Amino acid sequence: MENAFAPISEACIKALSDKTYEKRKIAALEIEKMVADFNAKKNVVQIRRIIDVLSKDFVTSNDSNKKKGGLIALAATSIALGKDTEKFLDEIVNPILNCLMDTDTRVRYFASESLYNVVKVSRGSIIPQFPSLFTSLSRLVTDPDQTVKNGSELLDRLLKDIVIESSSTFDLDAFIPLIRERILAKNSFARQFIISWISVLDAVPEINMVVYLPEILLGLFQMLEDNMPEIQRMCETLLQQFLKTIKSNPTAANIPEMMNVLIVQAQTSNTLVQFTAICWINEFVQLAGSDIIGFASGIFTAILPCLAFENESKKHIKDCATAVNIHLLELVSAKDDKRKNLDKMDLDSVMEVLRQYLIHSSVPTKIAVLKWIHHLFTEVHDEMSSHAKNLFPVLLRDCLSDSSDEVVLQAIVVLAEIVNSATAKGSDFDQLQYKHFLVELLTQFSENKIFLENRGTLIIRQLCRLLNAEFTYRTFAEILLEENINLRFASTMVRTLNMILLTTSDLFDLRNSLRDIKTDKSASLFECLYRCWSHCAVSTLSLCLLAQCYQHVSEIVILFADMEITVDFMVEIDKLVQLIESPIFASLRLALVSHANDNVDAQHLSRALYGILMLLPQTEAFNLLRNRLQCVPNYWGQPAQIKCKSTNEAQSMVNFDKLFTHFKKIQDLHHRQRLEQRKKNQF
Repeated sequence: MENAFAPISEACIKALSDKTYEKRKIAALEIEKMVADFNAKKNVVQIRRIIDVLSKDFVTSNDSNKKKGGLIALAATSIALGKDTEKFLDEIVNPILNCLMDTDTRVRYFASESLYNVVKVSRGSIIPQFPSLFTSLSRLVTDPDQTVKNGSELLDRLLKDIVIESSSTFDLDAFIPLIRERILAKNSFARQFIISWISVLDAVPEINMVVYLPEILLGLFQMLEDNMPEIQRMCETLLQQFLKTIKSNPTAANIPEMMNVLIVQAQTSNTLVQFTAICWINEFVQLAGSDIIGFASGIFTAILPCLAFENESKKHIKDCATAVNIHLLELVSAKDDKRKNLDKMDLDSVMEVLRQYLIHSSVPTKIAVLKWIHHLFTEVHDEMSSHAKNLFPVLLRDCLSDSSDEVVLQAIVVLAEIVNSATAKGSDFDQLQYKHFLVELLTQFSENKIFLENRGTLIIRQLCRLLNAEFTYRTFAEILLEENINLRFASTMVRTLNMILLTTSDLFDLRNSLRDIKTDKSASLFECLYRCWSHCAVSTLSLCLLAQCYQHVSEIVILFADMEITVDFMVEIDKLVQLIESPIFASLRLALVSHANDNVDAQHLSRALYGILMLLPQTEAFNLLRNRLQCVPNYWGQPAQIKCKSTNEAQSMVNFDKLFTHFKKIQDLHHRQRLEQRKKNQF
């Protein structure tokens, strides 16, 4: 009967199917010798016949011993063929690959061993088979059996060596989809396998893996979260190497394609991932220039919360986020490309993010946001004008009442810039809208007494420093003069404004303007403030003293004899005496010692101060003012009546009689309100 397995002998076939490894090995050696002879004679037909028998009758058999024998024999065939294996690769490799998925552990092990021998013989000629080999190998590394896994490691190392040797012919475009399919794997061994391959290829000078980085970056960052320290270390090292390559040649990478991945990863709770992502963003902002500005809103979303980190364990993240913020600000501030860079910014989305973080709990975050808003209003005020109305409620209600002075001051800087830029450019944000802003501010002061006490002076001083102090004071006065104003609040507000006026160096020019009411402009300002200051009798006195209207001061003092002297009044008088001793009123004190016998100003002033002295109980303030007056020489005797007006009053166009009438009217309103309040308190 003819042998169905020819040219393989029946004895060899029987041995190749034996359950013992030794007999199968002897049979494989016989086949190896047979194939070598056929190859020497270039008998391709017989070689293919042998491979066909081994594949169909052994490797695909249901008998595991036959499978093992067939796998050993295929490896032996490849060894016999040597470099000529290339001609029969598909026939040899494909059956072996199928056995790598066998349910029998030993079959899978022999398949990996067989494949190793085939690959070792084939070397570079195996490259066309690489996708199939890589796919099978990626499964082997996760095999539950350790012996199979060990075999896969040997094959893996061999295949990497061959790919490196054949880098010039290696099809990277075909390889990347294989990586992309597996890079999101959760199995730690699969992750280690993928990282090792990317690392190996990235280390080959002829292979540019950076080009494909956008396709695999997300997976690498997810691997960075792996629980195995070894995988974390490998992934971190690989990412560092990629970043180093990009920094040395930024044009090799498509930075914009990677930004969204980095922005998302920068918001994770994993410290290592977050820090790595922000470091990459920091480098990209510096490397990519204007190409990165379109991602500004996303970058802000990623870094602004990080500025709030206080504990030492996250200080490195905060420092890196701070660097990103600085570099991004420098980028949009570059003189040469400023306009072009800002045009690339999606202002609506940026402002949406910044507005959200204005109410963040962190002071550094809010400061950074406010500085950005200020910068944008400075540089692109026209485009920012539409955002002013949405910003004002947050700036007023949240930022100005913040517990941090730094936040309050920076918020006022922003508000002032909005007003200044809009007024300078003639936008819709005109003086009426600025008045509306001050109305809102006063509303907040009236609704929150603590806010006024703790922040009022700071806010008003900063407004005067950044904006026109005269216009600010005039506008405040006009608002407080409105009929529906709360009288008690108006009095409190006037005392606050008056104290700032008399004690703040920033208001030096405003005080000088009020000292010279002979000009129409100064007279108009004086009249406006006087009408408002009438809500507080003592503040009115100090305003007139500042304006050197000494006769009018003495007339007001005389009026006090018919007015109710309250505790608040006495406290204010006490403060006024202290102020008279301050540098602000140095000119007043010098006016008392004028050598001119007919110095009307000194006479009116002396009478006014003596009148104030008589209002005081014999307290420290009484002694202070009395000692001051005792130092005044009596150049003019004790005239019964001074008929001339003070110099400033005589030369100004101010209608003091009309103002005096208004003062009495306002004081009468306050008196009646106090009476009504007492009646209510009785019930």
